[in-house]
Amino acid sequence: MISYNNLWKVLKSKGVTQYMLIKKYKISPGQITRLKRNESVSTHTIEMFCRILDCKVADIMEYIPEEKPE
Repeated sequence: MISYNNLWKVLKSKGVTQYMLIKKYKISPGQITRLKRNESVSTHTIEMFCRILDCKVADIMEYIPEEKPE
């Protein structure tokens, strides 16, 4: 699973609000909802966040392996 939990920490540390993402940077509310739910988003969306936050991909998302049933 891909987790975007770090994204929210980076946004807070950089002083970027969800309102700013929508109004200033033209990020759709639907994309923000998908990220909140750890759903898939395009690489274009990830690139936009990296550009806005001046960070690396690894700063905003991480892979968390799912546990295998025994």
